[in-house]
Amino acid sequence: MPNWTTVTEFLLLGFSDTRELQILHFVIFLAAYLAALVGNLLVITVVTTDHHLHSPMYYFLANLSILDLGSISAIVPKSMANSLLNTRTISYAGCVSQVFLFLLFCAVNFSFLTIMAYDRSIAICKPLHYEIIMNRRACIWTAICAWATGVIYSAMHTGNTFSLPFCHSNIINQFFCEVPQLLKLSCSDAYRRELAALVFSMFLVLGCFVFIVVSYVQIFTAVWRIPSEQGRQKAFSTCVPHLIVVSLFLSTGGIAYLKPISDSPSPLDLLAAVLYSVVPPLMNPVIYSMRNKEIQAALRKLLHRLILSMNNMPIFLS
Repeated sequence: MPNWTTVTEFLLLGFSDTRELQILHFVIFLAAYLAALVGNLLVITVVTTDHHLHSPMYYFLANLSILDLGSISAIVPKSMANSLLNTRTISYAGCVSQVFLFLLFCAVNFSFLTIMAYDRSIAICKPLHYEIIMNRRACIWTAICAWATGVIYSAMHTGNTFSLPFCHSNIINQFFCEVPQLLKLSCSDAYRRELAALVFSMFLVLGCFVFIVVSYVQIFTAVWRIPSEQGRQKAFSTCVPHLIVVSLFLSTGGIAYLKPISDSPSPLDLLAAVLYSVVPPLMNPVIYSMRNKEIQAALRKLLHRLILSMNNMPIFLS
């Protein structure tokens, strides 16, 4: 009979036992976190302050930036703190919070990426009906549905995972609380219930992926029918960043979750986790601003206003 004990804390995987490398990990993660923070906050700020960007596409983009901020904030600060303080522990409640928040932000993120594919397909394939279909009420309700679905999805997985007894160990072979790693610690056959939920999740993700692919087939078909070269370039410029973000999200997540879970810590597991948890929130603002002239113009105006306001600040001489 397994030795069931009450787990009060977990031990996360450290990047290194060498103090110098722990500090290096802290500095790298701090730089990545601050870059993601600044980039996503800039996107949110320009979308909310510039009236030219008050459209469905940018409304969804602002939500995406909020989600990127949430997902990276759910796991990276704790990892940085552990490296700085030379510890590996995370409380049971902290682990539950990490799992719930990370799953929530990832689920809602993918929902918004699917909604954005639909938004682009309507904008390009049915431009005359776009304002009727994607009106303010429709945008608000799709956002509410995406967030509500994410909460239910995350609560289901978190509840299933932490209803299991943990008896094999309290050591998680990952730098944050990851569901597949937690299932390895379970000593109950009930873990199959959560595995079934994960398989169901994969089918949902596959369904959304198929919807995105179909949307883009319709988009590319419509774009090639546009007679002017300038019109085709403008249509592509609004779709390519979204397509890159979807590819980045699915490829990094697929690498992490589709590979077999190793019994011992491996650099590949660590790299895969960093790829899907840190890289997308860091790169998404860059991807969306690189090819989007409207966001670039709004950023220039925002920086110009900031410089003017700084120049107009009174200087008090002692």
